[in-house]
Amino acid sequence: MLADRRLSGPSIFSHELAFACRLTAAQVRRDLMLIGYSGSSTTGYEVKRLLLSIGALLDPPHIREVAIVGMGHLGRSIAAYLVNRLPKIHLNAAFDISPDKIGATFSGVPCFAAGQLSEVVASREITLGILTVPADQAQSVAEHLVAAGVTGILNFAPACLRIPEKVHVVNIDMTVALEKVAFFACGSQRRKGNSDDHSNTSNIDQTAP
Repeated sequence: MLADRRLSGPSIFSHELAFACRLTAAQVRRDLMLIGYSGSSTTGYEVKRLLLSIGALLDPPHIREVAIVGMGHLGRSIAAYLVNRLPKIHLNAAFDISPDKIGATFSGVPCFAAGQLSEVVASREITLGILTVPADQAQSVAEHLVAAGVTGILNFAPACLRIPEKVHVVNIDMTVALEKVAFFACGSQRRKGNSDDHSNTSNIDQTAP
């Protein structure tokens, strides 16, 4: 939207952004202030500068190094998916406890022994971790990652991690997500069924003598 707007004018106002995003103008102004950019009540936001500010947030200039811990089916699938997909996210290393996986390469990513985690994470300047380990191992692995310097964790393990607030964690529980989808899908079916019943009832009433 902003790229298209740049062709038609140098500036845009918060109410225009709000309308496009289905938000309020106040929400737009607050969110843009959080990324360090503010506009003017008379001229709005300079589109070119706004694009640069958003780009700096979403696409930082430096590459972030990532490690996956747990190279089972899920870990290997994630590795295959991520390789060369994000220009500023580099999948640097993988870890596992299985002798069959240690020393192997998955989608171009070397797999190290779990016992080498602290050393490898520090030496390769890895700051992001992906957990695909069993629930009973997730807390311990997360603590080792944080101690080695990791500041962000994407957690696929069905476990609640207790780590410092300075470390950002995103939990992805596919079981919970699927249950949520199933719940709302059933709700949609029930609403559709009720609508059909109401429609049939209306038709009967209209044809009754």
